[in-house]
Amino acid sequence: EANMMNLSRSVALISLFLLPLLSFSFSVDNPTDRRVLVLLDDLSLKSSHSIFFSTLKSRGFDLDFKLADDSKLALQRYGQYLYDGLIIFAPSTERFGGALDSKSIADFVDSGRDLILSADTSASDLIRGIALECGVDFDEDSSAMVIDHSSFSLSDGDHTLIAADDLVKSDVILGKTKIEAPVLFRGVAHSLNPTNNLVLKVLSASPSAYSANPSSKLSSPPQLTGSAISLVSVMQARNNARVVISGSLQLFSDRLFRSGVQKAGSPNKYEKSGNEQFATELSKWVFHERGHLKAGSLVHHRVGETDEPAIYRIKDDLEFSVEILEWSGRSWEPYVADDLQVQFYMMSPYVLKTLSTDKKGMFHTSFKVPDVYGVFQFKVEYEKLGYTTLSLSKQIPVRPYRHNEYERFIPTAYPYYGACFTTMAGFFVFSFVYLYHK
Repeated sequence: EANMMNLSRSVALISLFLLPLLSFSFSVDNPTDRRVLVLLDDLSLKSSHSIFFSTLKSRGFDLDFKLADDSKLALQRYGQYLYDGLIIFAPSTERFGGALDSKSIADFVDSGRDLILSADTSASDLIRGIALECGVDFDEDSSAMVIDHSSFSLSDGDHTLIAADDLVKSDVILGKTKIEAPVLFRGVAHSLNPTNNLVLKVLSASPSAYSANPSSKLSSPPQLTGSAISLVSVMQARNNARVVISGSLQLFSDRLFRSGVQKAGSPNKYEKSGNEQFATELSKWVFHERGHLKAGSLVHHRVGETDEPAIYRIKDDLEFSVEILEWSGRSWEPYVADDLQVQFYMMSPYVLKTLSTDKKGMFHTSFKVPDVYGVFQFKVEYEKLGYTTLSLSKQIPVRPYRHNEYERFIPTAYPYYGACFTTMAGFFVFSFVYLYHK
């Protein structure tokens, strides 16, 4: 009896210990990441970047700060991931501690979880390798920085503090409130892999920018120049995991958050840079607080019916619908769009229809089954900038008419029916005349 009581107490204690972890866990009904591991190469970054971390905490994130070389680092235990998101603010780290390495981080993203990676001029080969896995290639010259003699902050002397305002035009990624002030950037340039169509520039350099060592004269033309330079990029993987890669760790710092800015050649002077708004809105996107869609099951039936049939007949009139909701950060809201389409597909789409919406999350249409029988699919493939990708399908066979389902007299065959009876009447008249008339 005493053993049973001790066992029940142990189970209760374990449940109490696991309860807060489970409440922060990632789920389909609550897609916002809550448990985030923050890797730092210096714990002083907790205070120098405190505003950025505070905005995450205020939105309900549970941040676990650890040094990048901590010997107890691990992303998963017993096959279960301990975190839903990862922030790496450790650009100079040559090797992670514990069980963490570049492969485990790639597996972390492959599992559908999210990553923020920030580099600077001290970026190690490890950090560069992780970025390369995501389709981002930092400048090979470790001493190079982004320099711009036209789009720099007037408070800067060597023109390496860039005042960038070439932002991606997407309300989903950067929010509906326009970022008025330029974003201050001091760091390294990177380019995007042209064969990777999943990666996207969200903050680009101006056409006058280039990547070089600011303390030495140019001996040869720089490899990265102009708008080919990306300052901050994002990637959304095919499994809808999201990654942010920044070439500047200072971009997230309190100093640049609070710093005033006046761009060279512009009369506008701002008391506060656009860094805080930019970083906050970008973090909302990467952690699925915005632009996350979910779809219900595909529903179809014949016109006038409600039950879903096991098979359709050619030329049947059918109705199709699907419910799509968008996560607002706190709850699921109806998604409204006019560019959602459904395909009735067999080897190629026989029917392609744009879905109408009732603005309550339900998308619907109706069409006639084509005069081709076989195994078809209802397919909804939806890809839109900033939103998670939807890929839905449902299989349904289509049969021809049965022998007793054809019309007795086919209207298009009336000329043939008339020809037949006319021939019979003519033969009768000819026979009568031939037999009874001299």
